[in-house]
Amino acid sequence: MKHTLFVLLILSIMNSAYSQTFHNPEALFNPSPYGFSHVAVVPAGSKLVFVAGQGGEENKDGKLSTDFRTQVQHALNNIKIALQTQQLTMRSVVKVTTLVVNHDTAKLNIIIEEFKKIWPDNQFPVNTLIPVPRLALDNMQVEIDAVAITKQ
Repeated sequence: MKHTLFVLLILSIMNSAYSQTFHNPEALFNPSPYGFSHVAVVPAGSKLVFVAGQGGEENKDGKLSTDFRTQVQHALNNIKIALQTQQLTMRSVVKVTTLVVNHDTAKLNIIIEEFKKIWPDNQFPVNTLIPVPRLALDNMQVEIDAVAITKQ
């Protein structure tokens, strides 16, 4: 009995840490197949954590792959690393902005696939995708920033 109560307490704490909700109004198209939600609601008393745009750099030296998917994977991992410094996970993300050089359907599909790996429960953050002609570094193809929440 004690063990069951302990497990329920832990699950309750875990759920309250990420109590944001995502909504997709029926009057709008279903964005889930595209890896984002229309609306994110953040509970009162939450602290916002902003992560600057992360590129697909693979290491501290700024090495960039020429492969778009690899850059997306590293950009998401770099966000994950930044969040970990605040004891947060990707589940705490409520909003991302995705900048893509020479955006096309193939790149969109890669982004969708990689987002579905990060958020397999389809509880996607709100996302604004912006095609751009160039990013900060030569050969940089994608940059993703994030806003996450935590309890105060």
